[in-house]
Amino acid sequence: MKEKIHLLYVSHESWPTFRPDVAVLFGKYLPRIGITSDLVTEYDIEATRVVQWGGGQALLCAVPRGRAGQYLAKTWHNLRMLAGADRERYDAIQVRDMPIAALIALVAAKIKKLPFFYWMSFPQSEGQIARAKARGPRAGMRYFFPLLQGTIGKWLLYRVVLPRADHIFVQSEQMREDVAAKGIPHERMTPVPMGVDLEIAQPERIAPSDDPRLDGRRALAYLGALDQARNIETLFEMLAIVREKVPSVLLVLAGDTQDAEHRDWLKNEAWRLGVMDSILWTGWLPTERAWRYVRAAEIGLSPIPRGFLLDCGSPTKAIEYMALGLPVVGNDNPDQAYVVKEGQAGLCVTLDPQEFAEAVLELLEDAARREQMAQSGQRYVKQARSYDALASQVAASYRSFFERRPQES
Repeated sequence: MKEKIHLLYVSHESWPTFRPDVAVLFGKYLPRIGITSDLVTEYDIEATRVVQWGGGQALLCAVPRGRAGQYLAKTWHNLRMLAGADRERYDAIQVRDMPIAALIALVAAKIKKLPFFYWMSFPQSEGQIARAKARGPRAGMRYFFPLLQGTIGKWLLYRVVLPRADHIFVQSEQMREDVAAKGIPHERMTPVPMGVDLEIAQPERIAPSDDPRLDGRRALAYLGALDQARNIETLFEMLAIVREKVPSVLLVLAGDTQDAEHRDWLKNEAWRLGVMDSILWTGWLPTERAWRYVRAAEIGLSPIPRGFLLDCGSPTKAIEYMALGLPVVGNDNPDQAYVVKEGQAGLCVTLDPQEFAEAVLELLEDAARREQMAQSGQRYVKQARSYDALASQVAASYRSFFERRPQES
């Protein structure tokens, strides 16, 4: 068995990354069990450069402000790092969420006789095409560039890169099915869902928020972005229904959106529905401060709009609520529904205000059931969705590949 494996990891995520499946999985847990990586990406030229990377070396390049300049600078940096990769230092090359860069890396891996892995956390090309179409041709290059990039990237990914990759890591079981429908064998893919770092998410060490606005209120927590795609207004409609029976209910929105226009629209919608005085807007908070609001709540809410792009994902909100000892009311996103049901940690409904309201009222009326769900959810996360457990599964996939490789070569 190959105990130590060192990767050249070319990532779509800029530096510093806060994505836990990069920063926590590859930067913290995998190195503990012998899987290390040199991370290749860019950092904002105006940002503070932090080079501490727990997985190995951070091989960074500065990028200018302009979009075209960023793309060219990062492409050149990736080329240089791939050209310098050799078998003495690396056991494999891995690319995350970049079909065009993956083609270059695939060629480099073949020349250098290194295995090539692809990490697919999101269908980037389909996302680029969808964003372009939403903007329309009047957006000029903000329409044509992502449309062209997405169309080329999609063709390259499914026709060239994935069929020739030695192994593919996908975000969920649903994504594996989606990719398999393109002709990629199931056995060459490993689902790696999102998890939680239980060394940090320890509810006994996180005191519930002492915000006086919570006093005497029955809090429901939503943790995350308030972007337009999230359909947060559904929670406002749910809130209007719930507070008819529970006047003290309070919806805590621990998050924000960078779209000021949409933020204003959400607040106007809250006023229109008559629920503004039942919402606590915290804005963006450091993780542990946000978690204190979660700890003060009775139920965690996780609405995930349905559709191809989000259905293949692995939402983190439900997992975080479960880790922090909070029962969940969420909708039927495939991975989320699986986790909540398997963990017996909450109720899953369709993304509908009335159904969300009925589920919330059902749990608010039964403290014993909430406690049972909270304990069950914590046990499930520890067994199946902690990054300690996920790292072991990912390491096993790498080692299984290298064990088979000599017989196949």
